[in-house]
Amino acid sequence: MTPANQEATSQAPAGATDAVLKPSEPVPADAREVQGVDFNNYGQRSITVEELVAGYSRMGFQATAIGEAVRIVNDMRTWKDAETGEGTTVFLGYTSNLVSSGLRETLRYLVQHKHVSAIVTTAGGVEEDFIKCLGPTYLGAFSTPGASLRAKGLNRIGNLVVPNNNYCAFEDWVLPILDQMLAEQEESKKTDEPIHWTPSKVINRLGKEINNEQSVYYWAWKNDIPVFCPALTDGSLGDMLYFHTFKSSPEQLRVDIVEDIRKINTIAVRAKRTGMIILGGGLVKHHIANANLMRNGAESAVYINTAQEFDGSDAGARPDEAVSWGKIKVDGDSVKVYAEATIAFPLIVAATFAKGKADEPAS
Repeated sequence: MTPANQEATSQAPAGATDAVLKPSEPVPADAREVQGVDFNNYGQRSITVEELVAGYSRMGFQATAIGEAVRIVNDMRTWKDAETGEGTTVFLGYTSNLVSSGLRETLRYLVQHKHVSAIVTTAGGVEEDFIKCLGPTYLGAFSTPGASLRAKGLNRIGNLVVPNNNYCAFEDWVLPILDQMLAEQEESKKTDEPIHWTPSKVINRLGKEINNEQSVYYWAWKNDIPVFCPALTDGSLGDMLYFHTFKSSPEQLRVDIVEDIRKINTIAVRAKRTGMIILGGGLVKHHIANANLMRNGAESAVYINTAQEFDGSDAGARPDEAVSWGKIKVDGDSVKVYAEATIAFPLIVAATFAKGKADEPAS
């Protein structure tokens, strides 16, 4: 090899070195170093859930999002209005599958100890709570064929299985209550104060009638926490209302959704400060966000779902999209956790609402 060739091969191309070895600008003074949980710091003792989640905030990816959610929720819990002492009005939304799952117990805890101010859920999110009071839901498998389950009278929700007999028991329980509600409705027409049933009033009544401390809506009734469900008929409860129209003809139970939209919007408008905790998407996510539009946005929001934004759905939309609509304030504090709620939400609750005294409300 000639000396010229040796020189050529001993030097890297200038373009390559410039691209690979590009110097960095100074890192901002407030930049946070990536750092995870170092279990060596805890010696022989077990790490607590609060300590574990605290270590998430600088870990990156969705761990950091969970850490942010904990910070925002704790801010919701501790904020007080300087003049009135009023706390944050917390709107909690969740889809029906989460009540079918064991997350129901976490949701019940929040309602039982008055950590939330109002709830929005789906028809399934209502009925599945009552159905669990009448019969258990079982663990199954995502892979179990639907045809074989159908032949056995079993219904699959992901990897959960609900015997159809549970829905039959629900019918036996709820239809007499609907009979009584219809009788009260018709009798009230003779008075100066006729009864106007709404979804939230129906849920309140069922929560009272179930009289079971394992129920989310028993505690909602007991603690006077309104539960809104604008799609009340979209589930087994809708089936029961449908069957009841034949049983009760010609008079029928009337359920007014307009009174409820006025009620939830008024709660938002009159609040000193609002926070949104929304598990899942669809109706529950938008209904809460739209109520907060009436006050030009919530001060804080935590979304937890696995939906993506590329299809333009509200379910997958990030908090910044809600800012554009006035549903979260321009200077609001928000985060979206891209995670399945049964994994993420118990960790967040353990590091926020559940870390104080069990009987101490947030507001």
